Amino acid sequence: MPEKFVIEGGKKLEGEVEVRGSKNAAGAILAATLLTDQACIIDNLPLVSDILNLIEILKNMGVEVDWLGERKVKIRCGERVDPAKMDFEKVSKSRVSVLLMGGLLPRFKEFKIARPGGDRIGLRPITIHLQALGKLGVDIEEKGDFYYLKSQGLRAREVFLPEFSVTATENLVMSSVLTEGNTTIKGAAQEPQVQDLCKMLLKMGARIEGIGTHTLKIQGVKRLEGVNYKIMPDLIEAGSFLVIGAGAGKKVKVKNLVPNHLDSFFAKLQEMGVEFKKNNDSVEIFGVVNLKPVKVQALPFPGFPTDLLPLVVPLLTQAVGKSLIHDPLYEYRFNYIQQLRKMGADIEIVDPHRAIVFGPTPLFGVTIESWDIRAGASLVVAGLMAQGKTTIENIEQIDRGYERIEERLQKLGASIKRVES
Repeated sequence: MPEKFVIEGGKKLEGEVEVRGSKNAAGAILAATLLTDQACIIDNLPLVSDILNLIEILKNMGVEVDWLGERKVKIRCGERVDPAKMDFEKVSKSRVSVLLMGGLLPRFKEFKIARPGGDRIGLRPITIHLQALGKLGVDIEEKGDFYYLKSQGLRAREVFLPEFSVTATENLVMSSVLTEGNTTIKGAAQEPQVQDLCKMLLKMGARIEGIGTHTLKIQGVKRLEGVNYKIMPDLIEAGSFLVIGAGAGKKVKVKNLVPNHLDSFFAKLQEMGVEFKKNNDSVEIFGVVNLKPVKVQALPFPGFPTDLLPLVVPLLTQAVGKSLIHDPLYEYRFNYIQQLRKMGADIEIVDPHRAIVFGPTPLFGVTIESWDIRAGASLVVAGLMAQGKTTIENIEQIDRGYERIEERLQKLGASIKRVES
């Protein structure tokens, strides 16, 4: 049955919340287990629908999956793995499934994959992936809702990416680590999840230089070994709880995060007048009354994360003055703004990539709908800050990226419950 969140806003939250493993890192790491026939033990998995869906896709292809604990899984991609058994319906539900290309190409000369799904935030073509993989010797044909991939053997090359695409970088890295010769990826994404994938591959025996830079140099090896690897904390989830603490909290401690993954985010919070205290692996954040307006532009790492931009907009509705938000990446990222307007926000969309937030304006509870993962999280923030009852529908989108977020917010004192629609 479809479910929704019902939030009684206006409560001041207090307590501690722990960040789960990174959803975006987990997708690439699970796909990378296809690169070896030995067992891999992956720990700190986030139990979100996108990742659980990917694990089911692997199982359908013949991958052996054994749960060793609540968030720990043993995966062995042995001889029975067959991409022809891929569940294409599940593939089409999630953007993360595009990473299966990089995991499968070194093992199989021919397979097809459904067009990946994901958030409704505008056109997200995988043209960059296809062009880059083509330079490695992959012939890709698009027919309807499928991509047909063929290769007579991958070739080491120098590849330039015209934009800092995280998943295209990850697909290239996975495709290259077992390819004889030296592959150079210029214009590679620097994001922490890319670094996490590379660190895992190093432990498996890959040879990769330049991790954390825009140029990756890969020397192909003949085989990769199994690995025991713990996924990094989710920086977007960490930022989400920090925003909640600033907007609806009294004092909230967010644990199990890597603060330097969020340097640009913290700089912008500081500019807004938010008080926080950073520790080695946790941050204490305090609710703020007199917020200052700011200009926020989403940029590739180490810039302000595009996935956190929707989260700060409810905060900016309470700032005294005019704030400008700019997301140059996705033309439909602002679909949540109309929902915030229903709650009383005064926001003007200048063009598909820029909007002006006027504040302060009080927010009031209404019935609204989540269109994608981060839009849904933005509406949760707004609902916690608003007066009255907020009902958020289509919360399966939120479940794709946040693990039982309502239960964790309840422990902070929030009045939020999951009910059937």
